[in-house]
Amino acid sequence: MQPHKRSISLVIEGPDGLLQVRRPQDDEALPGLWGLPAASLEEGESEEEAVRRAGRSKLGVEVRPLRPLGEATAQRAAGPIRMRDWEAEIVSGDPSVPQRGVGTQYDELRWGDA
Repeated sequence: MQPHKRSISLVIEGPDGLLQVRRPQDDEALPGLWGLPAASLEEGESEEEAVRRAGRSKLGVEVRPLRPLGEATAQRAAGPIRMRDWEAEIVSGDPSVPQRGVGTQYDELRWGDA
């Protein structure tokens, strides 16, 4: 049995709603899909560390992880994934995309209803 890939997503609320991002059209797993900013955990990385890294590398902001909200598992083409949603708050910066980091970079962001 293949082990689950561990990932986190950021649930960031602002005055205009929930922060959402759109994946690029050439994304292998979820092309053009709107969703929450997310990152896969690196070897030896805690979920809280991954939340902070995702804020910096995906949105260009510093975030504070507040608490886990829930988790789900899914089967993707590359194998099973376990995603945990984390409530987080922006402590400095204004989110913008794309960033110049490695991994998935988003094409757009918006604030609104989930």
